[in-house]
Amino acid sequence: MSASQVIVAHGPKDLRLETRPDETPGPGQVLIAMAAGGICGSDLHYYNHGGFGTVRLKEPMILGHEVSGVITALGDGVSDLREGQLVAVSPSRPCGHCRFCQEGAQNHCLNMRFYGSAMPFPHIQGAFRQTLVADASQCAPADGLSAGEAAMAEPLAVCLHATRQAGEMLGKRVLVTGCGPIGLLCILAARRAGAAEIVATDLADFTLGIAAANGADATVNVATTPDGLAPWTHDKGQFDVLLECTGSPQALAGAVPAMKPSGTIVQVGMGGDMTLPVQAITAKELSLKGSFRFHPEFFTGVELMRKGLIDVKPLISHTMGMADATAAFELAGDRSQAMKVQIAFSG
Repeated sequence: MSASQVIVAHGPKDLRLETRPDETPGPGQVLIAMAAGGICGSDLHYYNHGGFGTVRLKEPMILGHEVSGVITALGDGVSDLREGQLVAVSPSRPCGHCRFCQEGAQNHCLNMRFYGSAMPFPHIQGAFRQTLVADASQCAPADGLSAGEAAMAEPLAVCLHATRQAGEMLGKRVLVTGCGPIGLLCILAARRAGAAEIVATDLADFTLGIAAANGADATVNVATTPDGLAPWTHDKGQFDVLLECTGSPQALAGAVPAMKPSGTIVQVGMGGDMTLPVQAITAKELSLKGSFRFHPEFFTGVELMRKGLIDVKPLISHTMGMADATAAFELAGDRSQAMKVQIAFSG
């Protein structure tokens, strides 16, 4: 039986290249030679801390869920995909039968099998591997895109879902706190949804520079200019929507004075429990909404990229091989020089 390499987290700072047997696609499945995989914030939490919040590694787990690859074999009954085709692979695998799936809220599936997640036990193994068997229904044709672009479909889907949570965006003023990959993709998604003005905040000039080059009308370094949002606080605040992408209570609290009464806060970043400025939110009658994962937005994101309506190429800062996985993870956590770090699974 043939075998291929996988990237496995055993605990904090314990990342290993291991070998696993290759699988054979069954009915309705495809075999994929993996091409590119992006290192996500949750991957970094597993690598740096062994988990986040109450979610901890209890067994070795293959990381990764932002992936693309080339189909090398089709299982029985697969007719809408072809061998040799580049596909973006959705890590979202809802059961389709529970109450939330039946209500169209698949991102809240009671039996979700999301790649690279330690939420359930046994853990759901991830997709940082050289070969993968996936359901054909997970695969979005990515013809015309690079493997790196196709692997950006998952974080883009997160941000498209967040903009849907925010509601009507046309003509609105939008504040994005945090300019990592999710923040940057939220800027692109908000602009595509019709936002009239987008302001971005972060702690690093490097990321703010990328934000300015990719659609932010103004940027504020809140580390060097703590009162940098002051121009937007007059008349009880100017922003209709806040896309909070840091998971930091300080970022949220610092943004509330610039929010317009009856505005909407969408909490996208997940960094653990947060202390909320409840009285200020109450006095301004702000709506606070969570945003968790995605489902149909994955295929929408791929189509937007294929049509040239959203360009993610400037966000891919580094691509490294599997043999350099540990160095890639270290680099991915350095916001002074890296945006989206991807791993190439071949070559």
